Amino acid sequence: MNTPVIAVFAGGTSSEKEVSSSSGAACAVALCRSFTTRLFGVTANALPEGYDPSVHVVFSTLHGTFGEDGGMQRLLDAAGGVYAGCGAEASALTMDKALTKKTVSEKGVPVVKGIEFGPESKPTAAELARLLGPRIVLKPNNEGSSVGLTLADDPGTLAGALASISAGRWLAESRIVGRELSVGVLKGRAMGIVEIRPKSGVYDYQSKYTSGMTEYLAPAPLDEGLAARIREHAEVAFGACGCRDYARVDFMLSSENEPFLLEINTLPGMKEMSLLPKSARCAGLDFTALVREMVSPAVERFRLAAAARRT
Repeated sequence: MNTPVIAVFAGGTSSEKEVSSSSGAACAVALCRSFTTRLFGVTANALPEGYDPSVHVVFSTLHGTFGEDGGMQRLLDAAGGVYAGCGAEASALTMDKALTKKTVSEKGVPVVKGIEFGPESKPTAAELARLLGPRIVLKPNNEGSSVGLTLADDPGTLAGALASISAGRWLAESRIVGRELSVGVLKGRAMGIVEIRPKSGVYDYQSKYTSGMTEYLAPAPLDEGLAARIREHAEVAFGACGCRDYARVDFMLSSENEPFLLEINTLPGMKEMSLLPKSARCAGLDFTALVREMVSPAVERFRLAAAARRT
């Protein structure tokens, strides 16, 4: 079979399953304009019933743990399946914010100073302030959608946030006050830069998913030289982490116009007004064209594998 059915995986078991369901529904509608498409609702950490690696190419919108951290990708690999997006190793690496920062910084991409820790080795608020400064960002090391994000501008807030940590790996970072930017990368090439301006001043879960809470400028109003540097950083980071097909790379631009990488999101939100589609529209791709381009390398991998089996 040379022409696969696109299997859109949505839902999942993470804290982001509702966002994933919305992404999956939007992508399935768009993909069916170019391919025979089936939407799978994933409800367990397992391949969904009805998935057939000899028939389907998977387009996953499973955000967060298991879907984005390499768990689902490893199951697909073991089943001999073909899927769009990053492989298991790159997915696991980029889900780990601290490891991502270490990897990209070795290639010259600037990152925010930070400390990773678990509940058994929590630093005190005073220690963090001494190492990172008085303004601290505290977040889970392997969650998305700003789940668990705390911005602490005083010792009391930071101490309270630290006291509530009882599980998982966490990341404390110096808070860069500036402009938040996001860049979509498609087939290794950076697209448009989107500036994110939350009306509350904080791009948290509520600001992301409540209509009217955030203003988006696409393309971001930047000097072309600075924009080119940010796009280059995005492409270098994408390659350094072994990404393939597509990803979204987020930056914070300091008041001195220095861009610092925040994270790489390999399975970002994929509704029509999400950040990656906004970046793509700057490059002339509407939502339907974007998802077609996102899945096309996997369709080609499927066809090559099918041809190899016949020889």
